[in-house]
Amino acid sequence: MVDQVIKIAVVGVGKIVRDQHLPTIAALPDYELVAAASRNATVEGIENFQDIDALLDARADIQAVALCMPPQHRFVAAQRALSAGVHVLLEKPPGATVSEVQQLQYLANDKGVSLFASWHSRHATGVALAKRWLADATIEAVQMRWHESVRKWHPGQEWIWQAGGLGVFDPGINGLSIATHILPSALRLCSAELAFPANKQAPIAAQLSMRCGTADVAVSMDWATEGAEQWEICCQTDKGQLKLAEGGAILQIDGNDMTPDGACEYVGLYNHFSGLISNSQSDVDLSPLQLTADAFLLGSRQTVDAFYD
Repeated sequence: MVDQVIKIAVVGVGKIVRDQHLPTIAALPDYELVAAASRNATVEGIENFQDIDALLDARADIQAVALCMPPQHRFVAAQRALSAGVHVLLEKPPGATVSEVQQLQYLANDKGVSLFASWHSRHATGVALAKRWLADATIEAVQMRWHESVRKWHPGQEWIWQAGGLGVFDPGINGLSIATHILPSALRLCSAELAFPANKQAPIAAQLSMRCGTADVAVSMDWATEGAEQWEICCQTDKGQLKLAEGGAILQIDGNDMTPDGACEYVGLYNHFSGLISNSQSDVDLSPLQLTADAFLLGSRQTVDAFYD
């Protein structure tokens, strides 16, 4: 627990904020939610503003902000907050480009405040134990499958199909954030195939071929899946087979359930953020975003049928 309660504001009030950020902040003693900023939504019971400039001008007592607007609009807001000496949590993905988040890291260091490029899936129940189990394993092969329905999880969110919105990589980067965290060697992208609907600027499906040391890593992402979601990573090793399912919430080793008890992802995420603030540290791991950028750089592009949600 921090020595003093952190007065925090959220910027961008969409589905993920209402489903995860607001109830988590309310449940944790380290935080007091004091304000929100959004162009088209408000949070009941606190002060609301149209944008981060108005928020910071009116509330000099705010110590931290969680930036949850689309990544294309996040840099300027983060720059404004860091320049004002405010700690910043970036919802995933942390930005529209790798280089802009690196600039934010330099600014945070210069201002002496904490910057947290958050990856909520790394705080799923099975992830920490999976990382420990794989630490001394020889990786032989990895398969990652991240399939879901965009109509179910992102209905009507047109920004996600625009340039910089990432398309299928918006959920797929969650899987990449887990893989880059648990595997004992860095991932390198070798090739990619991206499928773009004829009427969209971002892909609806992707196939990635990567390497982890000498092991092949095959990644399948699909955003037009109907039925049950498939959010899983399977690792074949010299010690046996490890599988993370349901986005890291379930851990199996050689088919046996090894899932530990644990809190929800966002509780772990916000506890980590308060720890960074207490210790005057930042946490900015850009490897999931870098692999995503590499896929757009290296990937072949296929145009598929127009998609309407």
